[in-house]
Amino acid sequence: MKLRTAIFASLIATVALAGCQGSVFDGVGAKAERELPSKVLAKIKAKGMNKTSPVMARIFKEEGVLEVWKQKTNGRYDMVASYEICKWSGKLGPKYVEGDRQAPEGFYSVSAAQMNPNSQYYLSFNLGFPNAYDRANGRTGQHLMVHGACSSAGCYSMTDESMSEIYAFGRDAFKGGQRDFQVQAYPFRMTAANMARYKNDPNYQFWTMLKEGYDQFEITKVPPKVDVCGKRYVFNQNFPGQQGLSASAACPPMSQPDSIQSAYSSYQKTYDAAFSSALNKSSKKQPAPSIMGVQEAKLVSDWSARRARGEKVSRTPPSLSPASSETPGAPDTAAPTAIAQTPVTAPAATSVAANVPAAQPVLDQNATASVPVPNNNPAATAVVAPQVTPDMPAATAEKKSLWNRLTGQ
Repeated sequence: MKLRTAIFASLIATVALAGCQGSVFDGVGAKAERELPSKVLAKIKAKGMNKTSPVMARIFKEEGVLEVWKQKTNGRYDMVASYEICKWSGKLGPKYVEGDRQAPEGFYSVSAAQMNPNSQYYLSFNLGFPNAYDRANGRTGQHLMVHGACSSAGCYSMTDESMSEIYAFGRDAFKGGQRDFQVQAYPFRMTAANMARYKNDPNYQFWTMLKEGYDQFEITKVPPKVDVCGKRYVFNQNFPGQQGLSASAACPPMSQPDSIQSAYSSYQKTYDAAFSSALNKSSKKQPAPSIMGVQEAKLVSDWSARRARGEKVSRTPPSLSPASSETPGAPDTAAPTAIAQTPVTAPAATSVAANVPAAQPVLDQNATASVPVPNNNPAATAVVAPQVTPDMPAATAEKKSLWNRLTGQ
């Protein structure tokens, strides 16, 4: 009996350490080929899109939202769907090191090979962390996913219903010939008011870099061409005579199309005025907790490692920020729950057309990662009891069958 218990505990620990990886126990099912709902297909048609046209996604941590954008027949993108994120891991701010529990922020590229129809968490796709920027800055981690089940040891977790649609958008785009789709992961919507709110945050410089890509998409409504040089992201740049870029070396001479430069200059003037105005106003919304740089990341990583070894550690990870968005004593992972699908209204978009071809970035997808614990989505307000269906078994059923799965009994 003791031996059986020990083996079981060891296997459970192995599964937990796998983070958001897929599971060998779940077979590929019809869920990966499920069609988009008829109302979504009707919306696609009404917006002048094709079912298999290219897609991209934007993630906003603080708002707890994942948006899906799709290319119209005129080459521009329009938002076609928005989903509440059920859980995400860590705090605002980028991922630094293995085990720091941070969900990544930045620009990622997802190929068909990164789609996992055989995921332990219903369906999933790998974000491709670390990308060229992450590696150039010494950031480590692996298996950072967007997945279903609304329950995990990290990543961006969705309800199964939401993940089924998100997965279908990507699958259909690949069938239409898209090589990879871009995922832009942000701490919050990068408006003047929000940037002013976080002007004193230690991650502010990193966020202003991300904002360049955010702004270029807002201007053009085309996913920006993303490159990395000088250990930073650069967007929609041309490198005359350059055969290849080094993510760590200084950027070579580069240029940007005149149409984008002109549109960006106009956009920036409007933004600067709004930012100055926001600085002179007191925001009623307080900043959310954010990671205090690599020092806190290493503290949390060490806590994660000691915890994985079975050492007695605090229930919650160490924190250098004055407050935490985590609930003290909360369980490491939650049982699958269904979050009511409430419509998310997209903010008004700045419409300044620039003649730029729709180019998808090609970022290195070699992975290396972490085992974070999810935070509840602050935007999720309604939680209902999980529904047991053939495609989404109840948590209790999963627990009862796990030993049998592992042992063949």
